[in-house]
Amino acid sequence: MRLTRVLALGASVLVLVSACSTGGGSKPTVKVGSDGFYEAKLMAEIYAQALEAGGYTVDRTGIGIGSRKVSAPALESSQIDLKPEYIGSGLAFYEPGKQTGDPAANEAAFQAVMATKGGGITVLDYSPAADQNAFVVRKDTAAQFSLAKLSDTTAVQNQLKWGLATDCKTNAVCAAALKSAYGLDPTNITPLAACDTPMAQALANKTIDVAELCSTQPDIAVNGFVVLSDDKQTQPADNIAPLVRNDLLAKVDKTAFEKILNGVSAKMDTATLTDLNKQVSVDKKDIAAVAKAWLKSVGLVSNY
Repeated sequence: MRLTRVLALGASVLVLVSACSTGGGSKPTVKVGSDGFYEAKLMAEIYAQALEAGGYTVDRTGIGIGSRKVSAPALESSQIDLKPEYIGSGLAFYEPGKQTGDPAANEAAFQAVMATKGGGITVLDYSPAADQNAFVVRKDTAAQFSLAKLSDTTAVQNQLKWGLATDCKTNAVCAAALKSAYGLDPTNITPLAACDTPMAQALANKTIDVAELCSTQPDIAVNGFVVLSDDKQTQPADNIAPLVRNDLLAKVDKTAFEKILNGVSAKMDTATLTDLNKQVSVDKKDIAAVAKAWLKSVGLVSNY
């Protein structure tokens, strides 16, 4: 889930490969997975294609496998080897309350936790791109109830129809955070996948009045939705980083493998990610095609 810039890697990290790199037979197949919403699937596809360009075979069976409560155990059990993660929300999943607005602090704390999971999991470099959870309303709702910040909803919470993440009840930065910081425990809730098109459509269609979207979601600008400021600062800095099982890293040239993935992360910023999301969710372009076009545009892969 999801702004401080991380030090950019130099131009030497560009993974330029010739057409149809094979990499020989010594490189293991990499099982790439992700959460179920389109941005997570897009980032997984981008990492997957970069690895393929570097000569790795990729198994995509786990891309879109489900929410974090599904994808996290999948990574820990080696059902998948790699997944993109939002470091603040990922940390909150394991250690509720430790997440902060500082991505470097989140990464360090998250790495300490992941080192103990599934035989050891490494958090690679986080990207400048960050995607925070955002609670949004339509303009008419904002005007009717004078809503500008999340705390404004407390007094009228049961006059509003809420669209919240399907895992909100057990998510430390959703139900628990909203209740403790804002006194929010609304009665009219429709569980929907956060940060996905159906949630935005439900808000636009007035099925719900408050939606849990993501800050990089193009539906916000397209529909003129109003983002309620998180005035109690409950949502963590959610820069994106690949999580990789240590047993996979032990089978590959670790330096070269990490260079591929860190090179991708270094090139991805928030504005770029928002534009790529628009291409997928609004323009209805194929995720694989969007991923390939971006990788080529920034020089991370050639034709392969």
